Amino acid sequence: MANFKQSTKLHNVLYDIRGPILQAAQQMEAEGHRILKLNIGNPAPFGFEAPDAILVDMIRHLPNAQGYSDSRGIFSARTAVSQYYQTRGIQNIHVDDIYLGNGVSELITMSLMALLDDGDEVLIPTPDYPLWTASVALAGGRPVHYLCDEESGWQPDLEDMESKITPRTKGIVVINPNNPTGAVYPEETLKKIVALAEKHGLVLFADEIYEKILYEDAVHVNLAGLTGDDVLCLTFSGLSKAYRVCGYRAGWMAISGPKKEAADYLEGINLLANMRLCANVPAQHAIQTALGGYQSINDLILPGGRLLEQRNKAYDLLNAIPGVSTQQARGALYLFPKLDPEVYHIRDDEKFVLDLLKEQKILVSHGRAFNWVRPDHFRMVTLPNVKDIEEAIGRMADFLSRYPGN
Repeated sequence: MANFKQSTKLHNVLYDIRGPILQAAQQMEAEGHRILKLNIGNPAPFGFEAPDAILVDMIRHLPNAQGYSDSRGIFSARTAVSQYYQTRGIQNIHVDDIYLGNGVSELITMSLMALLDDGDEVLIPTPDYPLWTASVALAGGRPVHYLCDEESGWQPDLEDMESKITPRTKGIVVINPNNPTGAVYPEETLKKIVALAEKHGLVLFADEIYEKILYEDAVHVNLAGLTGDDVLCLTFSGLSKAYRVCGYRAGWMAISGPKKEAADYLEGINLLANMRLCANVPAQHAIQTALGGYQSINDLILPGGRLLEQRNKAYDLLNAIPGVSTQQARGALYLFPKLDPEVYHIRDDEKFVLDLLKEQKILVSHGRAFNWVRPDHFRMVTLPNVKDIEEAIGRMADFLSRYPGN
């Protein structure tokens, strides 16, 4: 019998959010255990429903959504995306600069596959959303991680970023608001990143999927609004989080900057878009309604809203545990707590998360799954209601009070 093995292209590709720990949780569920899943930012299981207008509009268009669309996406949806950015003061994003995808994830992979040759480098934050690191590796590139500073609210370390630029560097990834830390970057910081990209001739990849999920006085600045026509910027966003429709897989990529000089690269993106034929057509019909209608996400992030209240409760309870500290999230749906190494002698954070799962039936993600440099952090989502957050963190505190380390 032939011995079939996975491609060597996958040897450096990791996505531990859905790795062995999730498999262990699924096995426990099959055995009858109830697992509280705090590992993935999927709003639906926690009672967050899509706005009715989106559902109705998608249903009404189903009879006309049975065939392929233009490989970039239906015209009305792309128009709505370009007009959205125009309302944000970005005038150089037009209909033909928009590509719709099966979520942002597909478009990230396409954009990197079209750009990178073997050995090319892309700067990615640490901690990061691990799809970026995995997609760079899958495209044959080399992920290079620049540090974000926990003590300054997880802001990018710009000196570290510039020190890691080499002749092989092709681009910089900026995740804002950040997953997993919840950091939101000020305009001054973003301008400095743009200046670095212009100085070294780099592409900017702006992951802004959480741009509408902001707390208190946090303000989101679109990176493309700072690049003008001088720096090529690919902006990624979609409906998954702000509109609670992760399963619809409705994302987009908007291209701005010196498109004439990037014509060969954009031709490569077109080739890959054509190869996949098109994105999910029924979900494309939801985009115009979502962007043009009442923004129900605002009810969830204002005082009294579920997302804000849950974030606050999780922050307070985590910081009350001896040896645990976390920066407050200014956006997104996560906290990234630190376990003081002087208190908890954890050498293997994956084992720590597995031990927590087995004893307390709580599933979180270990910090190194986000390419963090030490085994002293974990990520938890703040989507459960306040009562469940209180129960979950109470069980974490009990577990930590007895955890010997590993």
